[in-house]
Amino acid sequence: MIAAMDIAYPFAGRWLVRNSPANRVPSHGTRRLATSYAIDFVPLGRGRSSAPLTLQTLFLPERPERFAGFGQEILAPVAGTVVAVHDTEDDHDAYRGLPSSGYALTQGRRAGAGWPALAGNHIFIEAGGNVVALCHLQRGSARVRPGQAVAVGAIIASCGNSGNSTEPHLHLQVIDDRSVERARAVPVTFGGELPVNGEIVSV
Repeated sequence: MIAAMDIAYPFAGRWLVRNSPANRVPSHGTRRLATSYAIDFVPLGRGRSSAPLTLQTLFLPERPERFAGFGQEILAPVAGTVVAVHDTEDDHDAYRGLPSSGYALTQGRRAGAGWPALAGNHIFIEAGGNVVALCHLQRGSARVRPGQAVAVGAIIASCGNSGNSTEPHLHLQVIDDRSVERARAVPVTFGGELPVNGEIVSV
């Protein structure tokens, strides 16, 4: 097994853990595109909610601006070099309640379109022979460019709802190659620990 890469949390505030490899591997139900150890973090408002629950939540898509974490700063979790930046994808509506079922039916189409359709706006940071991928970022929010060195905690972008995302959140995975298609998944820990599904991380 590949050794785990220990990194810092790439945000501040309160974030809910979803699809953690602490609960199952592959964490997202597939090993495609080196996602075996990927993890998701949902920024929270008050309590355990990412946005107020209304009748619209149950029956209609919601604009991402309704969510507490939309636009929240994403930080570099490692000291390294930025090797890829993509931030031209639109932030689409969020889908909770019944709309999430319809959105799920279109996931196969996005998967068939490859990595960009799934990751949406994303940044890759290379460090220690591995690459940290941070995905679903807000359109036009990148504050770094390829070739730029970053320190841990540097602001690199904002949380968005681009790509294969039902609400604003951050998808993070570590891979051993800049090419997702040929990379192997690398396990990840945060300060030596791996949070479980449903855990709220406060930084």
